[in-house]
Amino acid sequence: MPWYLYLALKQLFPTGRRFPFFTAISVLGVALGVALLVVSVSVMGGFGHQIRQMIVDTQGDVQVRAHGLIDQPEAMLARITQVPGVVAATPFAEGVAMLEYDRKPEYPVIQGIDINRVGDVVPLRRFVRIGSLDALDDDSVILSAQLAISLGARLGSVVQVYSPLLLEKMKNDEVMLPRELEVVGIFEIGHQQLDSSVVLVTLRTMQDLYGLGNAVHGINIKIAPGLDADQAAAKINQALGPDRNASARSWIEANQDFLFVLQLEKNMIFFLLVFIIIVAAFSVASSLLISVVRKTREIGLLGALGAKPRHVAACFCFQGFFIGLAGTAVGLMLGFTFLHFRNDLIRVFTELTGSEAVLTRFYQFSQLPAYSAPKDIALIIACAIVISTLAGLLPAWRAARLKPVEALRSE
Repeated sequence: MPWYLYLALKQLFPTGRRFPFFTAISVLGVALGVALLVVSVSVMGGFGHQIRQMIVDTQGDVQVRAHGLIDQPEAMLARITQVPGVVAATPFAEGVAMLEYDRKPEYPVIQGIDINRVGDVVPLRRFVRIGSLDALDDDSVILSAQLAISLGARLGSVVQVYSPLLLEKMKNDEVMLPRELEVVGIFEIGHQQLDSSVVLVTLRTMQDLYGLGNAVHGINIKIAPGLDADQAAAKINQALGPDRNASARSWIEANQDFLFVLQLEKNMIFFLLVFIIIVAAFSVASSLLISVVRKTREIGLLGALGAKPRHVAACFCFQGFFIGLAGTAVGLMLGFTFLHFRNDLIRVFTELTGSEAVLTRFYQFSQLPAYSAPKDIALIIACAIVISTLAGLLPAWRAARLKPVEALRSE
C-alpha cells in the first residue's frame, strides 16, 4: 500500500481512538444526502414503474384504435397476429354508462372484453379478488372494488345498466328497459381511479348496450418479451396497409406526455437533492482544511523526508474519497432500510394525521411504490464519491503548496 494512502486512512481513523468527530460528521453528511437521493429517486421511479406496468397490464403493449369503429375486427385480428413478434391480440369496446343498485347511481367506464382472448394479452385474472373471471357471461358483470363499495353491491347482486342507446330510443318514443346484470366478481388493480370507475362485461354485452353490432372500438396487443413496443407498432401499421381506418400506437407513444412529466419530476428531484451532497462536500472540505492547518509541521516533515507535492496532495484527496465511500455505503443502507419499511412508516404517519384518504385520493395508489433502477443507484454512488473526492482538492492543493522549511517553522 502506498504511504500516502496509508496515511490518509490513519488520519481519518486513528488507531486506539474512538471514531473521530470530524470524520463522523463528514460521513454522516454524505450519508444523509445519499439516503435522501435513494429514497426520493426510488419512490419517483416506483410511481413511474407502477404506472407503466399498470398501463401494460390493462391495455397491452400496443393498442390499435380506429378513427370511428372497427367494423371487421376478425379480419384485422388475422392481419395483426401474422406480424412477427405479436404474441396475442384481443378486441375490446368501451364507453360510459350509468349503473344503479339500490337507488344509488354511478357513472363508470364499461369495458367489453373477449373472454376467450383477453387472458392472452392482459392478466385480468390476477386482479379479480372475489369471484372469477370465468363466471363472466352476457348476463353478468365484474365491478371494480371501490365502485362496488360505493354502490353497496356484492357478489350475487343485480345492477341495472342504462346506456346511451336507451336515451336514443327514448328520443324516438321507443321503450327500452335497462339491462340487468348479476355481479359475479370484484377486481382490484391497485390504482384508485381504475378501482373506482371501471366495469367489465363481455364484448357481446357491450356491443348490445351501445348498438355496435359486430364492431369494436379497438384491439389490445401483446408482443414478445424484449421487443421494442414502438418498433412493433410500426410493423403493425405496415401490415394494416395505407388505406387503413385504424392505427397502432405503443403504450409509450399513447402516454408520452404523461411519461415525460414523470421523468421530468424525477430528474428535477435528483438535481435538487444533489445539492445536499454538495453542502456535505463543503463540510468535508472545511474539516480537511482544518486538518491541513493543524498538521502543517507534519506536512513539512513529510516534504523534508522526500515526499513529493503530488503525493501530499493525494493524501488529502484520498481522505475525501474515503469519506465519500463510507458515506455512500451508510447512505445506501439507510435509504434501502427506509424503503423496506416505507409502507409501515407511511401508515403510522397517516393514522396519526388522519390523512390516509387524502393520500389515496390524490396519489391514486393504495401503497407507496418504490423501484430502484440500477442505473439510478449507480449514478447516485458515482455523484457522491466524485463530489466528496473533489471536496479534497482545495485542501490537497493547499497542502501541496507548503514548502518544507516554512512548514517546519510554523507554530
